[in-house]
Amino acid sequence: MKPHHRFALALTGALLISALPAGAASLAERYDALRTEQPKLALRDAAAKLNVSEAELLASTGIGKTVIRLQEGDNVPREIMRRALDLGKVMALTRNENGVIERTGVAMRLKPQEEITGLDADKEKEREARMRNIAGGYLGGEIDLRFTFKNWKYAFAVAQPGKDGVVSRSLQFFDQSGNAAHKLYVKSDEGVAVFDKIVADFRNPEQSAELKVAAAPVRPAEKPDSTIDVKEYQMAWNELNDVHQFNRLVTEFGMSREQSLRLGPPDKVQRITPQAVRQLLEESAKQKLDIMAFLGNDATIQIYSGKVGKVQEAGGYFNVLDPEFNLHLRDKAFHSGYVIKRAGVTSVEFFDHNGELVVSFFGVRERNKPQPQSWNDMTAALPKAADASRQASR
Repeated sequence: MKPHHRFALALTGALLISALPAGAASLAERYDALRTEQPKLALRDAAAKLNVSEAELLASTGIGKTVIRLQEGDNVPREIMRRALDLGKVMALTRNENGVIERTGVAMRLKPQEEITGLDADKEKEREARMRNIAGGYLGGEIDLRFTFKNWKYAFAVAQPGKDGVVSRSLQFFDQSGNAAHKLYVKSDEGVAVFDKIVADFRNPEQSAELKVAAAPVRPAEKPDSTIDVKEYQMAWNELNDVHQFNRLVTEFGMSREQSLRLGPPDKVQRITPQAVRQLLEESAKQKLDIMAFLGNDATIQIYSGKVGKVQEAGGYFNVLDPEFNLHLRDKAFHSGYVIKRAGVTSVEFFDHNGELVVSFFGVRERNKPQPQSWNDMTAALPKAADASRQASR
């Protein structure tokens, strides 16, 4: 298409949108106008341009056509996900503002004997919290998820015909603000009947497109560094004997996640460049390292464990594009990165310009064994941030 033709099409789309007064045009009409301008625009990005949530746009444009609204309630999301274990092969998708993780596979079920184990007091509390946020499985294996169901609100079943005529079936969940919490796509013929039964059993009697979406919660202001007992905090860090204790430590000192790293022991935290994520993934692919990638939001954390293969930049993201694992990172929005050592475990975390954690990585290790030296060497070689020397001199 010639440049002046593209400009004319974009201008036409813009005029269509501006010509539709907010009070006169339905959301569906505004969305149709936007799609005329940008036919490949993802629903989430379209929602942002239209100043609505993704859940509102999905409901307004799909209910009565390709979307069925499912029931709501404190236990409904958990029960739907429990039933979804019967879907077999699925593609699980979790995202945040600057990253998306997609994994195709079969979720593991929780064995009855795993419900009760001999743990010390701290680990018992962690186990109880975990048990409140599970759905009978998804712990480890190909579809590895951690849920915070209290932050799940809206659920929809979507059956959308593709360009090839094949119908894509998915269960899509959103939080109170209409942001995507998690999505599951059916990937087997056997799963279709299970999907249909879930939809029939959990169909909302009110197929209304009107959602009572709440405003996004205001992120608490970070405490001034001067109010933190840094010496005491660093001593507590050095006393950690399990990496899973770290979140509780951060909560006890009332810090933000990035602040907790910025004020960590200088010999345990190394600041790296935001784009070091590219080197991490490229080297992991080149060296065939087994890694763990954690990416999520306030409702769901999704975890991938294994090797990565095809790594490349495309579509404004830096990506892993493997047959059954995709990772899409908008790393140009990254602001900082850190190599972190806690309780003998080395990890790498990347934050965006809003101080939100986008993605974190670990080297896969066998139970009760240290991480591979190749992982430690690779993370130690990641490019240091320009202010790393100032950090080391704290």
